[in-house]
Amino acid sequence: MRFIAHLDMDAFYASVELLRYPELRGRPLVIGGRRRDTEEAGRFPTLREYTGRGVITTATYEARAFGVNSGMGLMKAAKLAPDALLLPADFDEYRRLSRLFKDAVRALAPEIEDRGIDEIYIDVTRLVEEGAEDGAPDPWARARVVAIDLQRAVREATGLSCSIGVTPNKLLSKLASEMEKPGGVTVLRIEDVPARVWPLAARKLNGIGPKAAAKLEALGIRTIGDLARAEPALLAAQFGRSYGAWMHEAAHGRDGREVVTRSESKSVSRETTFESDLHAVRDRERLSRIFTGLCVKLAGDLERKGYAGRTIGIKLRYDDFRTVTRDLTLAEPVADAQAIRRAAGQCLKRVPLERRIRLLGVRVSALSKR
Repeated sequence: MRFIAHLDMDAFYASVELLRYPELRGRPLVIGGRRRDTEEAGRFPTLREYTGRGVITTATYEARAFGVNSGMGLMKAAKLAPDALLLPADFDEYRRLSRLFKDAVRALAPEIEDRGIDEIYIDVTRLVEEGAEDGAPDPWARARVVAIDLQRAVREATGLSCSIGVTPNKLLSKLASEMEKPGGVTVLRIEDVPARVWPLAARKLNGIGPKAAAKLEALGIRTIGDLARAEPALLAAQFGRSYGAWMHEAAHGRDGREVVTRSESKSVSRETTFESDLHAVRDRERLSRIFTGLCVKLAGDLERKGYAGRTIGIKLRYDDFRTVTRDLTLAEPVADAQAIRRAAGQCLKRVPLERRIRLLGVRVSALSKR
C-alpha cells in the first residue's frame, strides 16, 4: 500500500507578508501590483485607491470572503472589496520561504516531488511503515501522525501553516489537501471515496478545467459521483478515448502516477509586466534598468540551481498584446549576469521597438550542470 501526501501552503504569499506585518493579521489583504513608496512609509493603500491593470497574486481568507481570488484584476477586485489592503508582491522573499519549508520537509521525508513555489507531493510510505514498529496498529492513523509532524516542521522552519492530504495516490491527495484549509490534515482511504469525494463538484478534480466542466454540466454530470456513474462509452464519445477513460478512473479515485523526485529544468526565466506601458525611447533609461535587473535575478536563479545555459532569449509583449521572442545560442554556457545581459541585448536589437511595451522577459535555456 502506498501513502502519498500533498502539502499545500495556506495562502502562501499573503501569509509571508503577515510574517512581516503581523499587525495586519485578521484584515482583508490582497497581494498584487508593485512595490510603492506608501508601503515603505508604513502606509498600506486600499484597493479603492488602486489604478492600473495589475492582477491579484493571492489574498488572505478574509479577502476571499468577498469573492476576491487569485488571477482577478485588481480593478475588478476593488469593486468587491474596496477596503481590502493592497501589498506589493515580493517574490524573492517568497522563494526564500519556499526553500525553507521544502528543506524542513525533506529532512523528515526525502522523497519529494516539487510542484511549484507553494506545493509538493511526498511519498510517506516508508515513514508510515516505520511507525508500525512503535506499535500503532492502524496505518492510516500513523499517516495522520506523519502529516502532523510535517506540519510542525514547516511551522517551526517558517512560521507558516500548511494543509496536507494523505491518500493512496497523488490525485486524491491533491483533492484532500483542499478539504480542511487552512491548517488541516485530511486522510482518505480508497473506500472513503464514495462518501467524501463523490459529493464534490466534478471541476474539483485536478485535470478537469472550466471548458470540460461546462461540457459535463450540459450532460447533467455535476458531481464527481455523477462522473463515476457515467457510462465510459459516453465519456469516450464526448471527450475522446484517452481523456474520457482518465475521467472515469479519476472519478473512482484511481491514479497510478509515481512521486517523481528528480526533474531537470529545461529553462529558467524572469519576466515582469509593467503597471503602465513603457516606450523604448522615452522610457529608455527605466527599461534598461529593469532589463539589467531581470538579468541579475536570472543569474542568481542559475547560481542557486547550479546551472549554466547556452541559449539566451527575450520576450516582449506590446500594448496591442502581440508577443515576440528572440534568442541567441552561444558557443559556451554562461551563468553570470553580465554575459546574460550582453546576449539578451543582442536579441533586443532584432526586435521592432516602435510600439509601447507592457511586458519584458529574459530566459536561459539549453541548460547544463555547472
